[in-house]
Amino acid sequence: MRPLLIILLMAAAAACAPATGEKRPAPEDAAEVPTEIAAILKEIREADKGLLAVSEEDGRFLRLMVATNRTRHALEIGAASGYSAIWIGLGLRETGGKLLTIEYDPERAREAAANIRRAGLEDVVQVVAGDAFEEIPKLTEPVDFVFLDAWKPDYKRFFDVVMPRLAPGGLFLAHNVLNKREQMKDFLDAVESHPQLWTATVAPSAEGVLISRKRG
Repeated sequence: MRPLLIILLMAAAAACAPATGEKRPAPEDAAEVPTEIAAILKEIREADKGLLAVSEEDGRFLRLMVATNRTRHALEIGAASGYSAIWIGLGLRETGGKLLTIEYDPERAREAAANIRRAGLEDVVQVVAGDAFEEIPKLTEPVDFVFLDAWKPDYKRFFDVVMPRLAPGGLFLAHNVLNKREQMKDFLDAVESHPQLWTATVAPSAEGVLISRKRG
């Protein structure tokens, strides 16, 4: 069975309630999001008038993929207010990894950094305000997890910059591949035909997440 399929099956199994009728843990249980962080996530979503944050379902999926892949070096392109970075950071708490998240807008970058500090994840997540096309080439080591949620027409350019820096076995995830598909056709064509990648699209929510695993 292909490794990407195994990862997706494990993620789906862990995300779903057991078929035996066992109840899902209450939010305050250790297996769930700590109450204080859940409140911060809810606050960010409620204040997100521009709909820049991922859905809660997508956030939970990101956390699960980070933990399942035992991610150590994660990169996010497009931090917005830090909602997805918090979910990724929660997964990295389990793996001992770190996240670098890049946000082009300085005000949003400051907001993301503040939210991450409030969530107690500043030792896991580093926010960089700047142009990802300038910041990514500064990376000093390969990354094993990438989450792309930035300007959709630039997805192909982001992919071209990141792909050489993605470690073998690493995961590349891109958001909005269903509801904004028309804005990234060149990216989707490039990823789906790339000989080094195994790719699938899932829909924890209506936006859609593309997941590619780099072979090697």
